[in-house]
Amino acid sequence: MPMNSTSRSLARKRSSLIDAVFAGALVLGAIGSLSGCVAVVAGSAVGGGLMLADRRTGGAQIEDQSIELKSGSRVHDAIGDRGHVNVTSYNRVVLVTGEVPTDADKDSVGKAIAGIENVSNVVNELAVMGSSSLASRSSDTVLTGRVKTALIDAKDLQATAIKVVTERGIVYLMGRVTTQEADRAANIVRDVGGVLKVVRVFETITDEQLKALNGGK
Repeated sequence: MPMNSTSRSLARKRSSLIDAVFAGALVLGAIGSLSGCVAVVAGSAVGGGLMLADRRTGGAQIEDQSIELKSGSRVHDAIGDRGHVNVTSYNRVVLVTGEVPTDADKDSVGKAIAGIENVSNVVNELAVMGSSSLASRSSDTVLTGRVKTALIDAKDLQATAIKVVTERGIVYLMGRVTTQEADRAANIVRDVGGVLKVVRVFETITDEQLKALNGGK
């Protein structure tokens, strides 16, 4: 049966959203493929349109971008070119993923990030091991896209409120969400093929706070 104009419009919007997600994932994958570097995984959502649905304040989004930009030089000062470090800031909570050769390097990176202005907390998920391969990072990029698509397809979630970071098949979820949303998102992601583990780095908000963020709706 032919699609009516409303159906076609919804289909186009969904297609554009998925294209934007995959485009962002590919760019991040290209950045992360550089050996011995800090890949800054932007905490702001991909595309200006998605930023409008962000549950952070405009000020928090700017501060997150500043934290991520400053992290590259701070990490380099701390450990030089040793390791592969990704930094993602969301509402001033900083997730650090990747690989470094020693526990001392892991601690040094954590302290360096914690010293950046406006950082409220550091979740240091660095693995002490050799740097991941290009194939592993490429696989993570693809997996991130698949996870985002699964979240978009879930009609009972605001997918743009959830930030996805993938490292060696481990998926980290960030965002300001209710307990119900956190549980739902984690369950969806666990069912995506290739996901080895789901780690929640959510900031939990109440239903009342969510209602206020949505303009009282």
